[in-house]
Amino acid sequence: MRVRRRKDHLDGREAAEVAATAALKVAAEEVAKAPPDESAAAFFDVDNTMMAGASIFYFARGLAARDFFDSRDLLKFGWQHISYRLRGLEDPNGMRDAREAALAFVAGRNVTDIVRYGEEIYDERMAQQIYSGTHALAQQHLDAGQRVWLVTATPVELASIIARRLSLTGALGTVSEVADGCYTGHLVGEPLHGPAKGAAVRALAEREGLDLSRCWAYSDSINDLPMLSLVGHPVAINPDPDLRAVAKERDWLIKDFRTARKAARIGIPTAAGLGALGGGVAAGMALRRRYGGT
Repeated sequence: MRVRRRKDHLDGREAAEVAATAALKVAAEEVAKAPPDESAAAFFDVDNTMMAGASIFYFARGLAARDFFDSRDLLKFGWQHISYRLRGLEDPNGMRDAREAALAFVAGRNVTDIVRYGEEIYDERMAQQIYSGTHALAQQHLDAGQRVWLVTATPVELASIIARRLSLTGALGTVSEVADGCYTGHLVGEPLHGPAKGAAVRALAEREGLDLSRCWAYSDSINDLPMLSLVGHPVAINPDPDLRAVAKERDWLIKDFRTARKAARIGIPTAAGLGALGGGVAAGMALRRRYGGT
């Protein structure tokens, strides 16, 4: 009898597992059958919104580890990342001054090589920086049949890698000039930042037939107010003080996924670690200029 009861117990558990598997399969099929919501989409900023800190910093650190750059030349730009991680703010003047010098670091580099390194560096340094809460929001839009785009001042090559890794629709980012398969050290136009983000989202909406009043936008930075103001559903994610104030005034949704993780993940370096910290930020600036949120 004891053996018989155990067998009945196992049969019951197996039956429950089969039922659960079947239910999940049906649910997945229902999601797959759900008609796409062609007129709505979601637009996500990257730095401090989808990812803790600056994506270009992690990318540049990865390049520095591959001996692309001399850390001594880049040390001063490390402080820009510390400031951004701590306060969500950057010095616009410092970023402008850095652009021309930093662009020279990738001039002549093969685009295919840089993209390949970007794939590797995402796995090494960026994947663990993704905010699970923000990623879950993006997945909710995808599950509802809506397209999800990253909109960022990050180089479009890097932004596209992040979008692919997160199974998103695509990415809009800053475009660097390329000639004969290599970077020239110049940008095509200006960085995708501030008003340029708003213009890019509007152009994408026109091309894709989106109703912006039904769309969502997510960002941490007051610099993205042009993009946030375009859509019917703006959301402040991990907002800087200025954006938080605007969001409260306009009764926008506010979500903060930093909490205790913020202090743990910032990892303020000691003086001895500053050399390593500096090894990359300006290098990454060779692909884009940052003025705050991206």
